[in-house]
Amino acid sequence: MSDQEQAGLRLQLARLRQEHADYDAAIGAMISVNCDPLQVQRMKKKKLAIRDKLKEIEDQIIPDIPA
Repeated sequence: MSDQEQAGLRLQLARLRQEHADYDAAIGAMISVNCDPLQVQRMKKKKLAIRDKLKEIEDQIIPDIPA
């Protein structure tokens, strides 16, 4: 993987981490004001999808090395 590709992945990783944190804060706020549980559940599902994408990108940057 070239340095430019890796830099692009790291930038995407940083953006997704920020988006994940934003969803976390939004979910906390929604729970604190007793928002509709279905909306909270949808937000949590989106947050999990972002976490999965984060893991995928992290694996591309640092691949597993067989023992």
